[in-house]
Amino acid sequence: MALYFVNYLDRTNLGIARSHISAELQLSATMFGLAAGIFFIGYVLVEIPSNLALERFGARRWLARIAVSWGIVAAAIGFAPNAATLLVLRFLLGVAEAGLFPGVIFYLTRWFPHAHRARIVALFMMASPIAAAVGTPLAAWLIENGEGVWGLSGWRFMMITVGLPAVILGVICWFYLTDRPADANWLPPDERRWLVDVLAEEEREVGSHFNYPLRRALTSPRIWALAMVYFGIAYGLYALAFFLPSIIADMKQLSIVQIGLITAIPYSCAAVAMYLWSRHADRRREHVWHVAVPLAVGGAAIPAALYLGSPVLALVPMIITAAGVYSAIPSFWALPSRFLTGAAAAGGIGLINSVGNLGGFVAPYATGALNDATGTDRAGLWAIGAVMVAAPMAHNPARSVPVASLSAP
Repeated sequence: MALYFVNYLDRTNLGIARSHISAELQLSATMFGLAAGIFFIGYVLVEIPSNLALERFGARRWLARIAVSWGIVAAAIGFAPNAATLLVLRFLLGVAEAGLFPGVIFYLTRWFPHAHRARIVALFMMASPIAAAVGTPLAAWLIENGEGVWGLSGWRFMMITVGLPAVILGVICWFYLTDRPADANWLPPDERRWLVDVLAEEEREVGSHFNYPLRRALTSPRIWALAMVYFGIAYGLYALAFFLPSIIADMKQLSIVQIGLITAIPYSCAAVAMYLWSRHADRRREHVWHVAVPLAVGGAAIPAALYLGSPVLALVPMIITAAGVYSAIPSFWALPSRFLTGAAAAGGIGLINSVGNLGGFVAPYATGALNDATGTDRAGLWAIGAVMVAAPMAHNPARSVPVASLSAP
């Protein structure tokens, strides 16, 4: 969770620093959107190989490698002298980070039975809205108070300061992470045996219904349908991450710290909603509609912010949108492991995350381009809502896969 907290902050802290970076490096809204989104091009290109490498070399080694390399690149962004260098470093940051999120999702399938998986993914994913809620004001504070430290601009000081913890966490992963339950000597022997047996039985159950070799998994229409749904999730997630601070700033004259604190409100609500919704999904043993409903509600809510004159009232649909997009994620990631195992799971999850995260490239770039073309945030917000509402239509809710429940002794 700590690793993903720092990861999310490092990939999205460009949003809170937008005005400072744009002024110093002379970026238009479109160019800023490109800088934000090009991260995902590098990310997508390396995602599947990275996840397959994790399956081959083990989570301990590979997650440690990812964390150390992304921390170094994230800190290097603080030294970018111009727009071209910023674009290159953001691309390399995507390459370095590729495999972390799907790798952790795949890792969790090795440790937690199906009946608990959405809730466990929610606990892990809570790092994302918490990073936005806590990390955004922290990044804003570092920008404001880091001006002139080491002779750097405030945003440069923030980038360096926030990037270095990833290196430390990578070293911790190397020494303390356990690859699989069978290797967990810190678990009591009876608990370890039970967990290994339950997970093995679930894998056999999935294998009896679905026998997906890696190549078939990568060409499965079902995998690609899930990838399209995740595209809509990522579109809403990253459009909010990169442009919500500036949308709030446009409502009223605020300091950067005040913007960070107000931005924290939707994400704090989203963290609570995500956990409660995932618990409901696990209790009902249903995940497809638990993806579709919050996405549709969140997508329908965000355009309402355009027509509410009060900044306080406009914050309400943004809270609903943030809660909707985050609440869909844990149940979404409970779906692939219901019909994929082993290398097919690693490759399939990597493919879903790769294609889906193209939404992370398209969202900030399209939002910035629409902003430049129209001079307002209206078209961008309508686009976010439309993509979120349309995304669940890519997957047929009737095709959810039941998996036999296994109870603890």
